[in-house]
Amino acid sequence: MHGEYKVPGGKLVVVDLDVKEGVLRNVRVAGDFFLEPDEAILSINAALEGSPSSTDAAGLAARIEAALPAGTVMFGLTAEGVAIAVRRALAHATDWTDYDWQLVHEGPQSPALHMALDEVLTAEVAAGRRPPTLRVWEWGAPAVIIGSFQSLRNEVDPDGAARHGIEVVRRISGGGAMFVEPGNTITYSLSVPESLVHGLSFQDSYAYLDDWVLAALGDMGIRAWYQPLNDIATDQGKIAGAAQKRVVGPGGGPGAVLHHVTMSYDIDADKMTEVLRIGREKLSDKGTKSAKKRVDPLRRQTGLPRETVIDRMIDSFRARYGLAPGKLMDEELARARDLVRTKFATEEWTARVP
Repeated sequence: MHGEYKVPGGKLVVVDLDVKEGVLRNVRVAGDFFLEPDEAILSINAALEGSPSSTDAAGLAARIEAALPAGTVMFGLTAEGVAIAVRRALAHATDWTDYDWQLVHEGPQSPALHMALDEVLTAEVAAGRRPPTLRVWEWGAPAVIIGSFQSLRNEVDPDGAARHGIEVVRRISGGGAMFVEPGNTITYSLSVPESLVHGLSFQDSYAYLDDWVLAALGDMGIRAWYQPLNDIATDQGKIAGAAQKRVVGPGGGPGAVLHHVTMSYDIDADKMTEVLRIGREKLSDKGTKSAKKRVDPLRRQTGLPRETVIDRMIDSFRARYGLAPGKLMDEELARARDLVRTKFATEEWTARVP
């Protein structure tokens, strides 16, 4: 069995192993990390050898930590990273490069249609009718997108939204409210087979699916990192928020994961605070007293036009994993439009948590 895991902000860990009579055998850990002393790698292999194959990542990491020689130094490597690579091997997880990725980047569409397209395309990936897809959004109107479980009245000021012509839509994933305006926001979705995140905890899957964009930002001179559970942050402040939804495959079989991210290229902070009800509890949890200070736009940090930032992100993904141009199929678009009519544009869905 073979498993790989790139430690967020670190290096690639590769594990090859066998399972015999329910325990790990012939464990071999490798990668492009740095480790001192040399014999520590033998200690890691020995710690994993004979472990029950049912041991979770935390248990495997504990075995590794207990076996490391005194004074061991890891750079680009963690015991948790090795443990996750083991779990991915046992789960027969796939890798990014196992797939022929497709890019969908079309013209501006309504907020409700974007919500529907996420649901439709991820279901198509789950059914095996669409390859794993990176979809870059273009916004046809300003909007507030609330999480699947958020209270509409608690999150949105209806007078402020009406005054500024802001449409309110609810997405299928959890998480918090996002304020977007055309030209000021960069949003993308990844619709991926569930096997890509096999062996990862829910939290680890966020870091794993965000890793490529951290590299893309780094190429643009921005030192960014994943901040649990679902933020991308820099020294200047948060620049993005992510959310996920698992979709079950046909007949309850292997499914797919929707991972979408909204990044602030620029932001009208005054308008945002008039439209969103940002509570004191949320702000105190983030260690700041002002909603305006929570988000630091990419425009200021990169000095690049929005279109250039998007192009560089796409180029970075293509260089890492390959990416072929694609498009929305007529039947996908028709299903999405039907979902807008029956679900995403209805008061019943938008106010399902009043």
